[in-house]
Amino acid sequence: MSAKETDAAQSGQEHSADTCADESAVIGVTAGEERYLIPMTEVSEVIVMPKLAHVPLTQPWFLGLANVRGNLYGITDLGVYLGDKPAPFNLKSRVLLAFPGNKAYGGFAVHSMLGIRKLAEFTQVKSPKKKLSAGIRAHYQDAEGRIWKALSLYALIRDDKFLQIAR
Repeated sequence: MSAKETDAAQSGQEHSADTCADESAVIGVTAGEERYLIPMTEVSEVIVMPKLAHVPLTQPWFLGLANVRGNLYGITDLGVYLGDKPAPFNLKSRVLLAFPGNKAYGGFAVHSMLGIRKLAEFTQVKSPKKKLSAGIRAHYQDAEGRIWKALSLYALIRDDKFLQIAR
């Protein structure tokens, strides 16, 4: 460790280039008609659509329960939850698993994966609405002019609406 690294570590300001890169890495997905950017740090795993146990009398956005390696995940149709109309899932569809702690497990079904990106590739733009929906942090535009919404899965899992799956 160099003297500079030792000084940074002792002062509590140690940040490697890899750490900074990880913080700006996002996963691009589509859910319904929208494009979303989700922090890589909030996605524990991406899986194909699992077999779901239907739960009666739940919200239309709640798809059911899935047992993933012994952990029970409630699977949410991300597009419908965020206000889009229901759309069928296909072979490109995936489920993003998130585990923010406190035994809160969430699975979010998306229609397609658009790859890992760096947030620096996008330009932040003004949000069309004054108040953003739960979980939406900002709006971005890519080089082709498409709008993306920065989304926190952890914020969704902690949202009161998300916790009320009963009709």
